[in-house]
Amino acid sequence: MNWLSIDEILMNAINEDALYGDITTSSIVDKNSKSSVDLIAKEDGIIAGLDVFRRVFELLGDVEVKTYVNDGDKITMSQVIGKLKGSTYNILVGERLALNLIQRLSGIATTTSNLVEIVKETKAKVLDTRKTTPNLRILEKYAVKVGGGSNHRYSLSDGVLIKDNHISAAGSIKCAVEKVRAQVSFVRKIEVETETLEQVQEALAVGADIIMLDNMSTSMMKQAVELIGGRALTEASGNVNHLNIKEIADTGVDYISIGMLTHSVLSLDISMKNLIIE
Repeated sequence: MNWLSIDEILMNAINEDALYGDITTSSIVDKNSKSSVDLIAKEDGIIAGLDVFRRVFELLGDVEVKTYVNDGDKITMSQVIGKLKGSTYNILVGERLALNLIQRLSGIATTTSNLVEIVKETKAKVLDTRKTTPNLRILEKYAVKVGGGSNHRYSLSDGVLIKDNHISAAGSIKCAVEKVRAQVSFVRKIEVETETLEQVQEALAVGADIIMLDNMSTSMMKQAVELIGGRALTEASGNVNHLNIKEIADTGVDYISIGMLTHSVLSLDISMKNLIIE
């Protein structure tokens, strides 16, 4: 991870939450007070974001974070996964931000892991999308990797993905691909979004490297995979969830991209409990 970018994210978040300090904590806690507190899992899952959690308190200062697990480990309800020691004020100031981040990243990793497990007997790889929380993409895509998934492009600058509105703007898949080829280096793969078998044929004819099968029924998707016949990589996309991912994977697609990994995932319940003034 790029820690310069992450530090900027964290400092902005600290300022969002405590730009003028914490009036509750400063009213109750002596500035020289020291304490310890446990980091506890309140449900089973996959942990992710421990270094980010620790970094919040490094930036605040005078708090040591010791963890007993590593990112990617399975954790269980009531498990003590870490301990914080140091400035009581900074522990309390950083508590909500640090927990928000580790809970969300662990939720993403857990959901990803569950989906990867469902399709493990197929060749399909689970991908994320750009449907991420603004300014948290680097963290959320990291959590997908921790959960055993793979990353799609990080940003618009990373790769060519010709979607429906690009096709409308260009006039056709053929025109869109030709315009891209005239502008983009030959080392870049070109992916084209398709919604019908006719569009799949057009994408094949113009030599697309990757063909996205968007919101197709599984029966149409299977036909599309057979039609493509290995001449391009295939990516299934659109309304994928725990209930239908295995059926989608069984069509023979190479990749399955899932927006819900980052846009509507449930956070994993993790708390800081048992604070003791030392």
